[in-house]
Amino acid sequence: MSEAPLGPEAAAQTAAILKHWREDVPDDRLGQLVKDATRSFQRALQIRLVDHAVSFGHWAFLRVLWQGDGITQRALSERAGVMEPTTFAALKAMEQLGYVERRQTEDNRKNIYVHLTATGRALKDKLVPLAVEINEIAVRGVPADDVATTRRTLLSIIENLAADELACADRERRLPSTRELSSIVAGRPKRPSAG
Repeated sequence: MSEAPLGPEAAAQTAAILKHWREDVPDDRLGQLVKDATRSFQRALQIRLVDHAVSFGHWAFLRVLWQGDGITQRALSERAGVMEPTTFAALKAMEQLGYVERRQTEDNRKNIYVHLTATGRALKDKLVPLAVEINEIAVRGVPADDVATTRRTLLSIIENLAADELACADRERRLPSTRELSSIVAGRPKRPSAG
């Protein structure tokens, strides 16, 4: 695939981003650099997903469900890395679009299980190649050894931060829910936990 030339506006934005990282904050935190790279991946994918009337938010859930559907909403939230209210809202929209069905089982009316429809399952063949294309664009000109090193490094970072999160939980520190966080930010007292 040949490299498409950037328009003047895109070229200026790209130059500004590179100047920021190379000149303004060359020693900024790795987390910030990873965040900007992630944002770039997400934007590139959303540009392509829109051709299929799929939002990036729905992509995150579809990816998980393509690996195995019939899981609970809670499991889907955990695997997608989002809060349950976000998952609930997304699933409601995805159900209206015909991508998923939410079902309860006769023996367990408490849990709601998420299943792909034929339409949701068929999106995989259309959308996964878009993600592959973006990954190929992202590493264009980067030696394969550097890509492998980057992958190992990022996996180590994920592992280290997951271990840190578990250690925080052991010390009774945890990620607050969106509601709890809004109360904390607004200066309202934290509700006592149930239990």
